[in-house]
Amino acid sequence: MSEPLPSLLLTDLYELTMLQAYFDCGMNRTATFEFFVRKLPQQRNFLVAAGLAQVLDYLAGLQFTTDDIRLLREMGRFKHDFLESLAGLRFKGDVYAMPEGSVFFPDEPISRITAPLREAQLVESRVMNLLHYETVVASKAARVVLAAPDELLVDFGLRRAHGAEAGMLSARASYLAGFSGTAAVLAGTRFDIPLFGTMAHSYVQAHADEADALEHFARSQPENATLLIDTYDTEAAAHEVVKVARRLQQDGIAIKAVRIDSGDLAEHARRVRAILDAGGLPHVTIFASGNLDEFRLLELLTSGAPIDGFGVGTRMNTSSGAPYLDCAYKLTEYDGQPRRKRSEGKATWPGRKQVYRHYDAGGTMTYDQLTVEDDPRSGVALLQPVMLAGKRTTPSPTLAESRAYARGQLDALPGPVRNLTSSGSYAVVVCEPLKALASIVDAGLHSCRGTGDATDEHDVR
Repeated sequence: MSEPLPSLLLTDLYELTMLQAYFDCGMNRTATFEFFVRKLPQQRNFLVAAGLAQVLDYLAGLQFTTDDIRLLREMGRFKHDFLESLAGLRFKGDVYAMPEGSVFFPDEPISRITAPLREAQLVESRVMNLLHYETVVASKAARVVLAAPDELLVDFGLRRAHGAEAGMLSARASYLAGFSGTAAVLAGTRFDIPLFGTMAHSYVQAHADEADALEHFARSQPENATLLIDTYDTEAAAHEVVKVARRLQQDGIAIKAVRIDSGDLAEHARRVRAILDAGGLPHVTIFASGNLDEFRLLELLTSGAPIDGFGVGTRMNTSSGAPYLDCAYKLTEYDGQPRRKRSEGKATWPGRKQVYRHYDAGGTMTYDQLTVEDDPRSGVALLQPVMLAGKRTTPSPTLAESRAYARGQLDALPGPVRNLTSSGSYAVVVCEPLKALASIVDAGLHSCRGTGDATDEHDVR
């Protein structure tokens, strides 16, 4: 099930004022825009593409409602004939994109939209909003997966997510990146993500006796009894779990796990493991949560802490350490002519592009090539058609299929790039045809400046 489609007014004002200006001067020929990241954040050696499914839903449903047009009219900024033209606007363009779960690097477009100018321009803000957020979360979640590749990893981020949509999409992005499931019920049902849940400290506090709280919960949830044991004294509660387990066993109920959410997680886990084992509960696993990220998981697992699963929340769905990407959605072609931004520190490569990925005999990624679309190379072409003339080329893959693809991408990363604590470079080779095209565009820009005619040579943004 897809997300409900928001109003097309969920955009930046300048998208609409540019559309009015384009309308006034009759500009609506075919334009190509590409979404890419200019540079990697610190301590990030790669990124994971996500959000394409939501982008395609948005484009497929692109339509101004009567209320949208009424609200724009009431603003007093737009002309009547322009507003009337919006009623029939639909997305009729093409989308080429990397599959969700693809690993990618700076300057590589993960999505390319080709459509009549006002369609391609209008969608900029929302396309960036969707691709950026899910990509930044999936990239953080992938690092957590690399830190603990064989452990149970559950998204615990809903309550501190930056809004409802963020909570939903971070659950989706983290599952795509390799998490085991989520605690967010609506995300689980909407995206078919496995659901996991335990109990809160308030449940224990609401009882006069901690042992009663543990037993009551286990009897209420006999198939999924995960008990929180750090409300008061973690080790004392572990002893209570042993006693409760003996009573429950008489009724055929087995405690599944205990959760520790505070303190020295490694030391508490060691002590609790010893208590559970001595009490005849070696099958009861230990689940940890509380301000976890890839670095903390590395510490815990490297120390040999007997922890079997982790709840990872705030630091994952806010992508702590790198909460945003230096990304862009830029015009690369208009009316058949390549376009290039030349701003200092923000120059772009012109034209429609393709990315080719190369692997060694063992299936490990070795380097990528960035070139123009009509320069076929060996290797795997990463940008594939997902929408043509406004229609999907094939049904979108399931989230489970994208998750499996992402796992394969992570497995193919070279060792230095997989490293979470140090920089590991990966070669993206800019091919000569793309360099030559940039030189041609630059020469044309200089020529236009020399004649005082810069029509259509400026960056739309």
